[in-house]
Amino acid sequence: MQIKANTPEEYLEKVPVDRKEPMEKLRQVLLENLPEGFEECINYGMIGYVVPQSIYPDGYHCDPKLPLPFINIASQKNYIALYHLGIYANEELLNWFVEDYPNHVKTKLDMGKSCIRFKKPEQIPYDLIAELATKMTVQEWINIYEKAIKR
Repeated sequence: MQIKANTPEEYLEKVPVDRKEPMEKLRQVLLENLPEGFEECINYGMIGYVVPQSIYPDGYHCDPKLPLPFINIASQKNYIALYHLGIYANEELLNWFVEDYPNHVKTKLDMGKSCIRFKKPEQIPYDLIAELATKMTVQEWINIYEKAIKR
């Protein structure tokens, strides 16, 4: 289920009613906690938080015209998704998140490589996501990204 929108506000207007409040809260948590330098936009049909090309002119290796992605949030068909590329690229960060998750949510973590799925919006651990958002600066993300891509 892809929502066609040109701005985060337009995206949120089109989210199903039962997901609007959790998506808005998730967006606010990220805006309030991401380190300086990340920029909010729409990318890949989702609300995205990217390293703008004013900071990283090389852009994303898959399409250098696009900024370097970091986090995306989306309302998918059966869940709300948080895609965090830093978790995928940094094992230490992944391990911290997986270990701390049960302290915030009593249900099992539903996660793919970079995708954290929330099938029950009332169980989104906003405090944990807020802390996760603070754990990687723009420069740290660029360094990890370049190390992985330029092997």
